[in-house]
Amino acid sequence: MTDPVGLDYDLHLLPRGRTPFRRWHWELWHGPTLLAAGWRLQPLEAQRSIRVHAVRYAHRLHGLRVLHPDVDHPAEVPWQGRTQRFVWGALQIELRPRAARLATQDISAAPRAG
Repeated sequence: MTDPVGLDYDLHLLPRGRTPFRRWHWELWHGPTLLAAGWRLQPLEAQRSIRVHAVRYAHRLHGLRVLHPDVDHPAEVPWQGRTQRFVWGALQIELRPRAARLATQDISAAPRAG
């Protein structure tokens, strides 16, 4: 097993627009770099898109090419803003909510009184 590849994700419901349906916007980040983004009609479909892009990116980091990122993966369940961990062969992927990471950075960057 390799060390986990840590990636951040953002998933939120877009406000109503001209279209009669609601959309979920998703983003996948590696540090300050936006790796992928898009929207889906259902939150579970957006989660699946995040997972598929994360698997592809983790393989690319190790010089590998993933053939079927959806094979042998259980059905999606709501993440509800929690950290998710996936194991794909010898690769480990950790998806963290981006908002939580940014909040901890803001706290640690704040000047201390004293």
